[in-house]
Amino acid sequence: MKRYWLVYFIVLTIPLLLGLIAWQSSRYSDLEKEVRTLEAVQEDWVESNKRLIAGIAVLSSSERIENIAIHDLRLDKIEPEDVLQVRIARK
Repeated sequence: MKRYWLVYFIVLTIPLLLGLIAWQSSRYSDLEKEVRTLEAVQEDWVESNKRLIAGIAVLSSSERIENIAIHDLRLDKIEPEDVLQVRIARK
């Protein structure tokens, strides 16, 4: 009788273990797919950030700002001798 219990146990355990292995494999595949998707999204964000940084560099260039100030805003560039500096001495 004891021998039959061992056989029944083995007969029931093997399919359960195979089912567990199949479930783990399926779960691994799903997680691997999710990682690939997240890596692709991350690459898109990095490329977007590179484009934005390049755009900021272009928009904040001193030549562009000077051009806007002189032509669009009609500001005059002052000469260094026209600058008046006021210094307050501390006691």
